Amino acid sequence: MSGFLDRAKEQAQSALNQGKQKVDEVQQNRAGNELLRKLGAAYFAERRGSGSPGATQDALNTLEAHVNAHGDAFLHTSG
Repeated sequence: MSGFLDRAKEQAQSALNQGKQKVDEVQQNRAGNELLRKLGAAYFAERRGSGSPGATQDALNTLEAHVNAHGDAFLHTSG
């Protein structure tokens, strides 16, 4: 009986870890999408004359740091 309980505990822990990994992935994708939106807004403002090249570069640097830390999967997913 204890073997069954140990296997059940391992399976539950594995499922919990997979769920946490998926939540982390979704959160990183959302963060990446938000940074991409901010870069677009900074570029648009710069082009319209109400923004600055520095703000656009800062947004780009922040996005690049996110990609370096978490990858660019958010660029390849829809929604």
